[in-house]
Amino acid sequence: MSERERDVFRLVARGLSNGEIAEELYISETTVKTHVTHILQKLDLRDRVQAVVLAYQTGVFETDVRRSGNHDDGATSSRRVESL
Repeated sequence: MSERERDVFRLVARGLSNGEIAEELYISETTVKTHVTHILQKLDLRDRVQAVVLAYQTGVFETDVRRSGNHDDGATSSRRVESL
């Protein structure tokens, strides 16, 4: 998965809409849709809901949660995303 796809995946997992993701990443909504399609294809998922479930089951975004209160260098979560 590309770095940009991981960025989009992280924001999908946070529950953002395509429009919100586009604003956050300064890209078009069409580009977001393309990234979401590629993410779903690469991970063999049916829809965004499955992507969110996978993200939380695998702990891919533990770092995002920890940033708000705990200290973590992000290495563990980064390795998990790279392995997807």
